[in-house]
Amino acid sequence: MSYFGTDGIRGKFGVMPITPEFALKLGFAAGKVIKRNSKKAKPVVVMGKDPRLSGYILESALQSGLNAAGVYVHLLGPLPTPAIAHLTRALHANLGIVISASHNPYFDNGIKFFSSEGKKLPDVLQEEINQELEKDLIIDDIANLGKSVRVDDAQGRYIEFCKSTFPYHYDLNDLTIVMDCANGAAYSVGPSVFRELGAKVIAIHNEPNGLNINEGCGSTHPESLQQAVVENGADLGIAFDGDADRVILVDKDGKLIDGDHILYILATQSAKKPAGIVGTLMSNMALELALDKAGVALLRAKVGDRYVLQGLEEKGWVIGGEPSGHILTLDKSTTGDAIIAALQVLTVMVEQKKALHELVADFKLLPNVLVNVRLEAMFDPYAVPALVAEFDKAEQQLKGRGRLLIRKSGTEPVIRVMVEGDDLDEVSTLAHTLADAVRANAA
Repeated sequence: MSYFGTDGIRGKFGVMPITPEFALKLGFAAGKVIKRNSKKAKPVVVMGKDPRLSGYILESALQSGLNAAGVYVHLLGPLPTPAIAHLTRALHANLGIVISASHNPYFDNGIKFFSSEGKKLPDVLQEEINQELEKDLIIDDIANLGKSVRVDDAQGRYIEFCKSTFPYHYDLNDLTIVMDCANGAAYSVGPSVFRELGAKVIAIHNEPNGLNINEGCGSTHPESLQQAVVENGADLGIAFDGDADRVILVDKDGKLIDGDHILYILATQSAKKPAGIVGTLMSNMALELALDKAGVALLRAKVGDRYVLQGLEEKGWVIGGEPSGHILTLDKSTTGDAIIAALQVLTVMVEQKKALHELVADFKLLPNVLVNVRLEAMFDPYAVPALVAEFDKAEQQLKGRGRLLIRKSGTEPVIRVMVEGDDLDEVSTLAHTLADAVRANAA
């Protein structure tokens, strides 16, 4: 049995597999695999988390399992997911572990791994861990148990790393930025990075209590950020999600700048244009048209940053991402990093001496409506003939003017219904009609 989804292991805390018992065994299994594949007598794992209350319990269970397997654990505390990826490399660790459910509500949590290179764990190691989980937890070498230590300067190390991706001869002294930290992992380091580069930062939703992560805030709920930017007369707004691997921007007028806008800016407005970028099946058709006009190739990957990364590595490109704001810049970081992605956009703003809205003035998204259908249990909509007939009918209606995408979430029991076209009313009606059909057939 495989416990891993497209982005690690995720689910509701207290329900298998996100339980203290499973986390203990997972830590032991991962530790055994790392020891077996390491030349070090005492392999090292770095572990960080977002501020969810359940994270403290999972952290204790995981480190106990790892220590029992003879692995040393460096505890980083609450930090963005990309910070753990960076520090895995910087501290020459064998493995990085993140305890987070990203943009999900507080009652969910998750566990995912980074390789020693700060990248997604190779499938072969993931499968080894799965196999080890089937075995009994037996401690056979009490003299060589591991230990756990706190890394006190983890935040400072990551802040300096983020700042290093912004050109040293530029500054943000003239900018006022409202920053929505989603009551999540970037609540402290996020504002610090931009303040140290000279910006005036007005931080909101930066007081996590373990239960308010992503609640009506962050990149999935940017309404309060839009309002705060306008009310404060700020130059722009930046919204992170719970673990700060996604970013959404807001211009001075409160208009949303999503992942497609960000890819457009980095691909066409920067002084150094890339040969190509990787988007996903969710990338708006307007991005494809704009890139073609600019002479920049677009590769559409399956939805998920794992597949965006695969596409980038196959093509030898460095910029890719998703409309949700999961942006990869592989010349700066090994994984999606919200802070670094925002800094690259700000680099273009300073470089071109333009406001954010000016950078996207010629880029207009086609109307797009996404409806998330939350289910009690996941099912395959394409296995239901009546639904397939509905999808085919919608595609014929949109032929030549738009497109339809129905996909299952890889991280939660949700089916995403996306309709895109040149008429907003038509697109909205179709999206909700199809979502209702999915919902009815799931009952």
